[in-house]
Amino acid sequence: MPHPIAIYVDADACPVKDEVYRVAGRYGLHVFMVANAFINVPREPWIERIVVSDGFDAADDWIAERAGPGAVVVTADVPLASRCVKAGATVLSPTGKGFTDASIGMAVATRDLMQSLREAGAVTGGPKPFSPRDRSAFLGALDRAVVRLRRLPGA
Repeated sequence: MPHPIAIYVDADACPVKDEVYRVAGRYGLHVFMVANAFINVPREPWIERIVVSDGFDAADDWIAERAGPGAVVVTADVPLASRCVKAGATVLSPTGKGFTDASIGMAVATRDLMQSLREAGAVTGGPKPFSPRDRSAFLGALDRAVVRLRRLPGA
């Protein structure tokens, strides 16, 4: 029996929580907000707050164990994105960029390169500031992902 569509959010530093709630509410989807500490979430029966231990990668492990076909994962964490893509989940960054089988290898390589440069003392500048355009791109990407998953047989 197919699993219903669910959205798993790596919530500790997620800037698009409201957009997730908006799309999930529109389609009647269950949302899991996963964090290492207490976070405020709306009091809705379809939004579930999951507080994991503060162990290294505890939130990532919780999400990766549940991600698979029919799941949408929202994360900026490239190693978590890689695990979820390999499990068959639809994975989106908060900027609306999708991680796919075709793109995840380059994303992992870029992340590893940047980490090596930082460890060597290079000033890499970090990511650009999150913008209204990023928020809009995410909203559209999440909506399209849900529509696509709903069209799959058994959804």
